[in-house]
Amino acid sequence: MYNLKKEEATYWIALAHLPRWGHLKINNLIIKFYHENKISIEEFFQLDENEWKNQYQLDEKQVVDLQQAKSELASNAFLAESFFSQGFEIIPITSPEYSKTLKGNLKTAHAPAVLYVKGKKELLEEKSIAIVGSRDASETALRFTDNIAKLAGKEFKVVVSGFAKGVDKQALDSAINYKGQSVIVLPQGIMTFGSGFQNYYKQIIDGDVLVLSTFFPKAPWKAELAMARNPIIYGLADEIYVAESAEKGGTWSGVVDGLRKGRKIYVRKPESDEKNANNILIQKGALPVDFNGIELHENFSATNTDHTSIDPEATDNESLDTIIRASLNERPLSAKELLVKLNFSWSTQKLNSYLKQLDFVEVVKEKNINLYKLKGATETTQTTLFV
Repeated sequence: MYNLKKEEATYWIALAHLPRWGHLKINNLIIKFYHENKISIEEFFQLDENEWKNQYQLDEKQVVDLQQAKSELASNAFLAESFFSQGFEIIPITSPEYSKTLKGNLKTAHAPAVLYVKGKKELLEEKSIAIVGSRDASETALRFTDNIAKLAGKEFKVVVSGFAKGVDKQALDSAINYKGQSVIVLPQGIMTFGSGFQNYYKQIIDGDVLVLSTFFPKAPWKAELAMARNPIIYGLADEIYVAESAEKGGTWSGVVDGLRKGRKIYVRKPESDEKNANNILIQKGALPVDFNGIELHENFSATNTDHTSIDPEATDNESLDTIIRASLNERPLSAKELLVKLNFSWSTQKLNSYLKQLDFVEVVKEKNINLYKLKGATETTQTTLFV
């Protein structure tokens, strides 16, 4: 089992929360010193300014940020001491215990440098599902959530929960009720979750619940942290089920972002009298499922379930691109085939022009016909960190 030393944890806390660096910049630096130069994080922090500039091509501002982080190592050491004494653990991205599912889904650009956890870390290695939805979810959505959580337990899948009221909380409580397992992803620092640890003490001790945060350990709850937590929920899940979504908010943005990244997302097919955005998400490329999470194959178009004509002029480019990406996900299509599938109120010529401007689409020739297909993944990943 991998055990991070307290001294090393001090450096990881400093590096993971460099202000305004973002995951990509931090991860690229980790790749450079850990994978390419093969030195530890302690050795990296002990380099001088010139070595940071010359070996790592860091500019003055970045060097100042690192010097500031270095000056805070003493206070971080006290924090780490308290952190470990309370039973918390830190999993850096270089650790074999770091979730492979999270790395695979978020990759270099979005994977957090560290995970702060308490509970059974092995839950990160299990098959997992996220059940997401509105805070003010309907009874139907909550019953769907309960049923999917029950089925997940029977299949030994861990339920990933964001611990918000509504669907998130229902998913967690149902997983526990049906003797399943769950990962709670916090919208705050893990050391501020006091009452939560009291409420789920038994489940944590029994190994049925893991509490996880990616934020500074003492960070209080904030709305922006709740939004930043959502990609982690989706990233930790092998499968994503949407119980109910409004046409804005965290669930909506999370699903649209997931579809844009090529994730397969399942959405509960709503009844005709329901007022939610589930059908719109299905139109955008999410897969409709029944109450048991089984995919529906009854004449549901991947992009336009009611077969009404879509007016591209009245649709924003981001949504158009998401719809086109989902439509090309299975096989290359000609502009004419795509028009039929999308039911766009455009001419073939106009769609041809639009498609040629998209950086995620490429043209292939087949029997003198232009077919459009999705370009292959272009992001280079590092084997040591991101496999």
